[in-house]
Amino acid sequence: MAVFVFLVDFAQDGASEGVDRRLLMALRTPGDLAVPIGPPWMLQSAIDVSALGGFTVLWLLTLAAAGFLALARRWRALAILVCAVGGAALLNAAFKSGFHRARPDVVPHLTESWSASFPSGHAMISAAAYLTVAAILAQTQRARAARLYLMSLAVIVVVAIGVSRVYLGVHWPSDVAAGWAAGAAWALAFWIVVREVAPETANAGAALREANAPADSPQDTPAPAAAPQDAPDPAAAPQDAPDPAAAPPERS
Repeated sequence: MAVFVFLVDFAQDGASEGVDRRLLMALRTPGDLAVPIGPPWMLQSAIDVSALGGFTVLWLLTLAAAGFLALARRWRALAILVCAVGGAALLNAAFKSGFHRARPDVVPHLTESWSASFPSGHAMISAAAYLTVAAILAQTQRARAARLYLMSLAVIVVVAIGVSRVYLGVHWPSDVAAGWAAGAAWALAFWIVVREVAPETANAGAALREANAPADSPQDTPAPAAAPQDAPDPAAAPQDAPDPAAAPPERS
């Protein structure tokens, strides 16, 4: 959150304007600012990636994850997810209304935009949504590599969404950086809540790991029962029984 406060001061004082303008101009073709740099397909890719942080996709993701948690009866994790995403959306709207920063005007916009610019809603709400979902899923995994993969994937998606907004010319770079900072701080707060208040997600992970564990391991296989050492052999003849065929002893 300290990074967000710094970026607010940086943008409000106008100190970010020079850097913001240079970065936006660097992403356009010299002589024709309506054409972004890169191959022709990159523009459509940027639009597609940007849509991952849009209202429709984020709420579909949230509803899908909420439906899964409801079916799994993870009610506290469900409440945390909805509060994290919904709270980030409300907080972003309050920030936009308070700062009311205009959209970039140095390059043509390559997609539609209608709200205020600071902070980027795509960057902030996507950070809150994707990082919170990844944190809830990571709690169900025992392997560190799996947890690292989930969190890294969420970070890559969030970074790509923010970069696409600058590439499309609808946000100043400082808008996106502030959105990342606020969204990450918001998600971190709810990740702590997930660990402390909703341990059921960890219990769910333990149940999954137990269900996936091998049924028998070499260490747990019981040894065959040993035969009794003192059991008499029924086939053996008595040692002290007299032989009926033997001749009677001679009498003197």
